[in-house]
Amino acid sequence: MYRLTVAILAAFDALVAAAVGLVAILAPLTLIWVVQFGGDWAALWPSTAAIWQFGHLVPLAITLPDEYLAVTGISADAASFTLSLAPLAFTAFTAIFAARSGRRAARADAWGSGVLSGAVVFAAIAWAVWFTSGSAVAQVTPWHAIALPTLVFALPSLAAAVALEWKEGGGLIARIADRFEAIEGGWGTLPYATARGIGIVAMGLVGSGAVVTALAIVLHADQAVALYEASNLDAAGATVMTLAQLAYLPTLVVWGLSFVAGPGFALGAGTAVSPAATQLGVVPPFPVLGAVPQSTGSWMLLLALLPVAAGVLGGLRTRRHFAAHGDPGPWPLRAGAAALIALVAAGFAALLAALASGSLGPGVLAVVGPEPGPVALAVGLEVALGAGIVLLAPRSNADLEHPLASGEEFSRSEDAFGAGGPLLAGSPRFERGAGADADAFATLDLTAESVGLGEAEPAAAPPTDEGPDGEETLDLGPRGPRLD
Repeated sequence: MYRLTVAILAAFDALVAAAVGLVAILAPLTLIWVVQFGGDWAALWPSTAAIWQFGHLVPLAITLPDEYLAVTGISADAASFTLSLAPLAFTAFTAIFAARSGRRAARADAWGSGVLSGAVVFAAIAWAVWFTSGSAVAQVTPWHAIALPTLVFALPSLAAAVALEWKEGGGLIARIADRFEAIEGGWGTLPYATARGIGIVAMGLVGSGAVVTALAIVLHADQAVALYEASNLDAAGATVMTLAQLAYLPTLVVWGLSFVAGPGFALGAGTAVSPAATQLGVVPPFPVLGAVPQSTGSWMLLLALLPVAAGVLGGLRTRRHFAAHGDPGPWPLRAGAAALIALVAAGFAALLAALASGSLGPGVLAVVGPEPGPVALAVGLEVALGAGIVLLAPRSNADLEHPLASGEEFSRSEDAFGAGGPLLAGSPRFERGAGADADAFATLDLTAESVGLGEAEPAAAPPTDEGPDGEETLDLGPRGPRLD
């Protein structure tokens, strides 16, 4: 019954996540439809469904009708193209909502049921959206329309649930974690020791991209306004354009990250926007792209120090973990920690770059966004440099003078903590697992001499008194009134 309750709640989470995304699209479209098209509802739901699918990484095959080509003068060669550069605002919302659902299921000790239930319900919603919609203008591949939105929900939910189960759970994942962390030399503790450092690096990378993007938009606001004015959009068109740009804001942040890292991004085939050089062709007609610099200076190469700084912060957090839970460790272990942080950061950057690249139109616009490989390589090297500087630096007094870094005041035996050594001591896996029983504390010396309070004085004997028969009795203090 308990697992059933968790499954029902996870299914409700999936339903809410899909409904919020659909309503966020349907509400403004309905208003625009009423104002612009006078109540012609035929294409309202297909348009909503296509945008929702597009926001969940489903490519759209666009085929413009002949009537539209005749009115706009667009060449017949550009009548058919693919849109695959997704607005990541919808993707991010669903992924964050799914991760929260997975963590709640893991806290309830039923993460398998919760993740599976949420994924099944979201897949059913994706199928219903595909089945009830359809447009001759924007077509989708059926399995793309069902599988990709499901993965956007299921993978973050599964990752969040497994991560929490690894840290605090007690099932199969916990047993695997216990065995993994018992690897000799402390190598098995690296995922836990570097977890917060990796999180700091990830936040630093996204934050640097967001700051650079925001500064570019503010400094080039006049160009964005000029592009708005040149587009000759009416109120409805300007509203649609603004909403579309807000949906692409996370995509622009990833472009900012790729610019900071060095490789930059493309705004069409044969173009490049990077700190080293900028070569632009025909810029897509979005006012926010007025923030793209027309030229760059050599000083912008200093932006690469931001990922290095993120690596330094992540390395500092990891080094503090080592110092707080025992010996800072030999240099191979600390080098392994720096390598792990850099590899995860590179994979994270590659994933973001892959999600933020694709096709935005016909011709040269088929290549837009950063290339995952160069971005991953640059970010990995920069983060490795920052983390390596901190983690491979000689041991300092702060490392050795930490209250738990010395084995004298708070000794831990090999039997208590296993082959993993002192690095395993700070892991919740140890504190919760089989090693956290009374035997683990058999070697603790908590006498007065061991904590520096001098010799222990004998406990004072309780006061005694002599009873009526001459025998000694304990003095238990004044008596209360008799109740008889």
